[in-house]
Amino acid sequence: MKKVQKFIENQAFGVCTRLGEMMDLPSSHIRIFFIYSSFLTFGSPILLYLALAFIRDVRKMLRRGRSKWYY
Repeated sequence: MKKVQKFIENQAFGVCTRLGEMMDLPSSHIRIFFIYSSFLTFGSPILLYLALAFIRDVRKMLRRGRSKWYY
C-alpha cells in the first residue's frame, strides 16, 4: 500500500506532502483541507495547488540545472 501511495504522491506533484513536511502536519490533513475547501469555494484552491506545483517543479528544474554547471 505504501508503494501505491508513494507513486500517487509523486504523480500528483507532491504539493500536499511537501506542505505537510514544512508545517509538520500529516499530508492527509492537508489533502482533506484542499478537497473540502475546493467544494466550498467552487474550485479556487485548485488554482493554488497548481501554482504551488508549478513553483515546486521550477525549483526542482533550477536545482538540476545548477548542479550541472558546478560539476
